[in-house]
Amino acid sequence: MVSATKKIPVGAHYGWQDWLAQRVTAVIMLLFSIVIIGYFMLKGGVNYAEWKELFRSQTFRIFVLVFFLSVYYHAWIGIKDVLMDYIKPAGLRITAQVAVLLFLLGCSIWSVTIIWGV
Repeated sequence: MVSATKKIPVGAHYGWQDWLAQRVTAVIMLLFSIVIIGYFMLKGGVNYAEWKELFRSQTFRIFVLVFFLSVYYHAWIGIKDVLMDYIKPAGLRITAQVAVLLFLLGCSIWSVTIIWGV
C-alpha cells in the first residue's frame, strides 16, 4: 500500500483552472439570467421596439456578449472533459475536440454579428 505522503503528482494539474472557470462562467450566466428575468418581470411584456431599444445600449450588448462567451467557454470545458474521458484514441479525440471548438468559435462569431447587427 502506498501512503499519501509517498505519492508523486503527475500531469499538468489544469483541472482546478477548468473547475474555477466553469464556476465563474456559471456565475456570469446566473447574473445575466437574473437581470433578464427581472427586466421581463418589471416590464410585464416586451414588444419588438422595447427589445430593440434595450439592445441600443452598448453596455447591455457587452453584457449579452459576455453571457454568450461564458456559455460557449462553459460548454467547451464540459465537452472537452467528456471527450477526454470517453474517447481514448488520440486522433479521434482531437478530431472531435477540433470540431467542437470550430463549432463554438462559429457560434461566437455569429453571436457578435447578431448582437451588433440589431
